[in-house]
Order: sequence, then C-alpha cells, then structure tokens
Amino acid sequence: MLAVDIGGTKLAAGLVNQADGRLLTTATVPTPRSDDAEVVFGALVGLLDQLGPDRAAAEMCGIGSGGPMSAGGEELTPVHIPAWREFPLRRRMAEATGLPVFVDNDAKAVALAEGWVGAAAGVNAYVGMVVSTGVGGGIVLDGRLLDGMAGNAGHIGHVVVRPGGRPCFCGGRGCLEGEASGRAIAAITGRPPAEATPELVERTGTLVGRAVASVANLLDLRLAVVAGSVALGFGKPFFAAAQAEIDALSRLDFSRGALIRPAGLGSDAPLVGAAAVALYRTGRLSCYR
Repeated sequence: MLAVDIGGTKLAAGLVNQADGRLLTTATVPTPRSDDAEVVFGALVGLLDQLGPDRAAAEMCGIGSGGPMSAGGEELTPVHIPAWREFPLRRRMAEATGLPVFVDNDAKAVALAEGWVGAAAGVNAYVGMVVSTGVGGGIVLDGRLLDGMAGNAGHIGHVVVRPGGRPCFCGGRGCLEGEASGRAIAAITGRPPAEATPELVERTGTLVGRAVASVANLLDLRLAVVAGSVALGFGKPFFAAAQAEIDALSRLDFSRGALIRPAGLGSDAPLVGAAAVALYRTGRLSCYR
C-alpha cells in the first residue's frame, strides 16, 4: 500500500504491508519553501518515483497531512504549507497515481496507526498526538475515530494552554501549537528544537500535559500516545514533565491515572498511519468498529 505523510518540514512516502503494518520502504524530501502550489505538489509526485518498482503493486494510497481540510481531504489549507490554500490534494493524487486515494489529518492518522499496531492497541478510548513542526491530534472513542463536521476533530494543538499567551499561527493566542510546537520553540529561542535547554524541554512537556489533561477530563479517556520529532527528540524529560502535569490536573474519578506514552511506532507512525487511513476508510481495520 502506498502511504504519504505531508508536513511543514518534510514530505515522506513509503510502502506499507497492509497485513501487519510493517513499513517496507521509505523516501523523504524537504517541503519546498515556495509560494507556488505546483512546486510543492511536483516535489511530492517526484518523491513517489523514489519508491522503486514495488510501488506498482500498491492497490490504494493513504495520506496524512497537516490541516485544516475539508471533509474527506478534498481540499487542504495546511497551516505550515502556505502555498496550499484549498488545494485539491485527493483528486490530484488520484490523477497522479491512478489509485483510490484517502486523505485525513496526519495526527488522526497516527492515532489510527497506534490503535492498529502501536502503543494503543487494544484500547478503545485514547488521544493520539503529533508534536513536531506543528501540534495535531486524533481521538478514538468507543473504538471509533472522531471526525467532526468537516473531518477536523481532535485538533489538540489549538487547545488554549496559556490564556493570553503567544500569538498562534492559527490567529489565536496561547494555543498549544503556538507555545510548544517546533516552530514555536524556534520563534521563542531563535534556535531549532534540537538545541532546546532542559528548562524549555520541561516547559514544553508541561504544556502538552496540560492539554492532555483537559482532553482526558472532557472525554473520559486515560491514554495519550505521542509521536513527532519534538516529543520523541526531547525524550524522557519531556514525557516526565507531561505526566506530572496530567497527574496534577486529571483529578476526576474517571480521568485520574491518565497516562502519556511515546508512540509505539516511533518515527514510523506517520507513514503507517497514512496507510491506516486508507484501511480504516475502506473498513479493513478489524480493531476499529
């Protein structure tokens, strides 16, 4: 199965075994810094050619992308790809590949993957997150992925964690994404997240934990699984700070004991998740109802 992950920093594609979720081969390129939508799309199509002849065996294509987007991923306006405004990605990729194409938010894709073969396998209520260039989320309740009116449910990156805080890229203030994403960290410090101080790592984890606690209290769930270069790069200190904040704020009987864990699929989660999008939308993921 062909899988594609579209992010503000890089574009990735791979082939995934649909029987067990194994990532078979991958290719990546930096996301072009261009205002021309066709330049970005051309880079994506060119990336697919790097997957080799095995790509011809793919029966369908799943895509995870930053949002927001219209229902079914018909049109995308990713916050971190300024060139794409109401870009018809699903149709254009179907034309380019000749395959049925299924598009969803990248963090919702990660949530599906983690419930399929990752850290949330066997759990029917949890939030999946990506803390990377941006911050996204996907929520599974009662064994079903939440979509919302236009498919954008789960945008935990825009939960307010510091009222009146930093301007967010969405236009609000104090959102988790505006305070704790890779892009926000670079804006705050003038350095990439990889050079963050221990204090900043702790702050980032605390803010993520604050958002997770709010979701746990709201939706009666006790697990968050987190992928993304910032979260996984920060590692144990990040997760310890997040867990401490969750413990302090999830105090209701049904949310007490909520846990945050690294994504079980690690850096493979986005592409396995993209494949999971296609399988889920065609009713082929038996772990979801």
